[in-house]
Amino acid sequence: MSDKELPKIGLGTWMLKPQAARFSTIEAIKMGYRFVDTAQSYGNEKGVGKGLYEVLNGGIVKRDELIIATKVHPLRVKPKFAYKSTLKSIEKLKLDYIDIIYIHWPAFALGYSHENTLGSLSKLVDDGKVKHIGISNFTAKQTEAAIKACDKPIYANQVEHHPYLQQTELLKSLNEKNVNFISYSPLGRGKALKDPIIIDIAKRNKVSSAQVCLAWVISKGAYPIPKATSLDHIKDNYASLELTLSQEDLEKIDEITRIERYVHPPVVAPKEWKKRFQNKELI
Repeated sequence: MSDKELPKIGLGTWMLKPQAARFSTIEAIKMGYRFVDTAQSYGNEKGVGKGLYEVLNGGIVKRDELIIATKVHPLRVKPKFAYKSTLKSIEKLKLDYIDIIYIHWPAFALGYSHENTLGSLSKLVDDGKVKHIGISNFTAKQTEAAIKACDKPIYANQVEHHPYLQQTELLKSLNEKNVNFISYSPLGRGKALKDPIIIDIAKRNKVSSAQVCLAWVISKGAYPIPKATSLDHIKDNYASLELTLSQEDLEKIDEITRIERYVHPPVVAPKEWKKRFQNKELI
């Protein structure tokens, strides 16, 4: 298993078309990003792969400097399909191996099994095709069950996380289990950027609202993977690494009472989300 340190920020590619994913991958890596995230369901693995091919063969970066992650499609969570689809993803990404393969959703209704599906991913680690096994959109209890079922460490859980969905309980749980917390939609789908508290903190620090959100996420020990399609946004997001918010500013964000979950698809999302979200609990 690789002990390479996980970069504090990565490039997300959700909803990017292949050509945009290629462009963002190239420009982000040239700028200093070393962590790129995609998924089978995004339909852009080939685009990301073309970008990776250009930067690797152009001598811009070496393969062992990068963390490349993708996710098993919810319709491919049965063991045989999970294994084969991951090999196909590696081919699309034009790589010999990937660093993280996630189960995108705990889609039990579609054939996901902690023991069997994670077992098929474990074989990919044994075969040298994958460095780490991850999960995505798993609750604390589902994470614990996955850890018990898998003979390899669960490296990360990737979930929605931003000032409007602070995930306090899950953060604590994953930290106790030594599971990395990867934050998708760290800007709250753009909604958090318009929050008066975020705007005020950004003005006083002379930075963007996006940088404030990302710096807050990083301060929690989480790893944000914001999507960006323009050079300006790629650069602005990356600059969040240089921002250290005061304890007072961090506490102001912590005290935001608005709770919103923006990603909650039917069938595959944990049933616990709906029940607990209705009770206004952070999860």
